[in-house]
Amino acid sequence: MKNKKIKKIVLAYSGGLDTSVILPWLREKYDCEVVAFAADLGQAEELSGLKTKALNSGACKCIVSDLRREFVEDYLWPMLKSGAVYENGYLLGTSIARPLIAKEQVRIAHQENADAVAHGATGKGNDQVRFELTFMALDPSLTIIAPWKDPTFELTSREAAVDYAKKRNIPIVQSKKSIYSRDRNLWHISHEGADLEDPANEPQEGIFTISRPISKAPDQAEYVEVGFEKGIPVSLNGKKTASVKLVEQLNKIGGKHAIGQVDLVENRLVGMKSRGVYETPGGTILSTAHRAMEMLCLDRDTLHYKQQLALRYADLVYDGKWFTPLREALDAFFDSTQQCVTGSVRLKLYKGNCILAGMKSPNSLYAVDLASFTMGAEYDSTDATGFIRLLGLPMKVRAIKNRKPAKKSRKK
Repeated sequence: MKNKKIKKIVLAYSGGLDTSVILPWLREKYDCEVVAFAADLGQAEELSGLKTKALNSGACKCIVSDLRREFVEDYLWPMLKSGAVYENGYLLGTSIARPLIAKEQVRIAHQENADAVAHGATGKGNDQVRFELTFMALDPSLTIIAPWKDPTFELTSREAAVDYAKKRNIPIVQSKKSIYSRDRNLWHISHEGADLEDPANEPQEGIFTISRPISKAPDQAEYVEVGFEKGIPVSLNGKKTASVKLVEQLNKIGGKHAIGQVDLVENRLVGMKSRGVYETPGGTILSTAHRAMEMLCLDRDTLHYKQQLALRYADLVYDGKWFTPLREALDAFFDSTQQCVTGSVRLKLYKGNCILAGMKSPNSLYAVDLASFTMGAEYDSTDATGFIRLLGLPMKVRAIKNRKPAKKSRKK
């Protein structure tokens, strides 16, 4: 395999510093054509001029695939229905995007008759795993090239990469100054590196990109209402809204109120801890609303068991195991639980807080008569006496068995 002649490579290309220098490096090392591929997942202005830059950097072709709708409906919605959150804070914005990018990369490799795929993920991060597991799952015959893990790859620092780019007249935005490593899509934007590498440092207000700092959020609260059908968000403020537009609008509304800002030291799959600051305004609103809808519509056993499986689902997404039988089986379970999750949730957005302000559903399991403190004919409180006696019987027996005999008093 090491001696195999590579004829054409499809590179996952973002136009950032790493992939900007990796593209010509691949051409020089493998002496072959390199197709630059970028997935439009809602990066907005980051895609501007990407094709021209890729071609000027040596790509034989640059393909930009608009995957926004597929991203929302086939990846974000299933994850939302699962309730997956990694380590109590991360809504998996980067993690959930990588399998889709890699899947499209494999499709383009077939379309372009390429025999290799490449990525710019480092050997320290999670993305290398997510890309390569997807490549292996979808086409194990493709050669996987990961320059950061190649012993001959000399551009192992940002300073070296900047110098390499300048010598070859490759346009880059970054400089040798301390900068953040960012990843953006419709669901979120992440910030890592620079001063954030020290967990003792508070994130500076200037870091926030798609949301305002809390100090600059409006003094007036705003209400939004999200409608669901079988666990899927379908309307905003009573108006049917297409999936991509719904996320975009909630990002704008939530961003204005500093919703969804998370500072997290997380455990990477490869073993070390890393610190990241995440902005997920629309995703936070949707996740909060979805949990409220389930709270109203799911029975106790289903809700509690689903919460357990959500932890496993989060690990699968984080670890890049999207294309696995287990993830598909879990999706089938979650889809079953969502058949009754229909209704609407009203939320109050204020200074970084996403607060429940009412919910309703035709499938609500909340019975006012049963929940009321007023005793009525629909609930016989005497039933609770026997229930509690049986529920507490094991504890009562244990207490009786462990009871120490009373000490006899000594007669003087």
